[in-house]
Amino acid sequence: MRDEIVRALNERGVTVDDVAEIVYALQKEYLPTLTHEMCRESVEAVLRKREAQHAILTGLALDQLAEAGKLPSPLQEIIARDEPLYGVDETLALAITNIYGSVGLTSFGYLDKRKLGIIGRLNQHAGGRVNTFLDDLISGIAAAASARLAHQLGQESALVDEDERAVGEWAS
Repeated sequence: MRDEIVRALNERGVTVDDVAEIVYALQKEYLPTLTHEMCRESVEAVLRKREAQHAILTGLALDQLAEAGKLPSPLQEIIARDEPLYGVDETLALAITNIYGSVGLTSFGYLDKRKLGIIGRLNQHAGGRVNTFLDDLISGIAAAASARLAHQLGQESALVDEDERAVGEWAS
């Protein structure tokens, strides 16, 4: 199912690398040895999680149905306009954010306000696209991937002997 999710995201203009760039921006200050590959690997890990897959499929379907005008009123108008007080889009994305614990919540809130990278472009609904759920889903994926890295860093730092290795090196 991971391949189907990646394909569906690509069809909506989002790549794994787009999300990895956001993760990198979120974590580079806290993890000096962070690489884009580490971020990409973390995004891939999130996309392999069943909870994330189900949330992404649901959100994408609702965006596509709204785009085609196939939702019942008033839901059609609410999602098509991306009503600020709707909140279900953020709630669905939080299912992804919480996969690696509550540490992702602050990153999600930050991304929801700042709209980094692809999130900002999706939020503009360019080309008549409805991305009411997608921008929040991407924020959720990036927040979860960042939380995963934070947990790895925490585990690694607890094991690091400062005389032998610098904090931030990753064990294989």
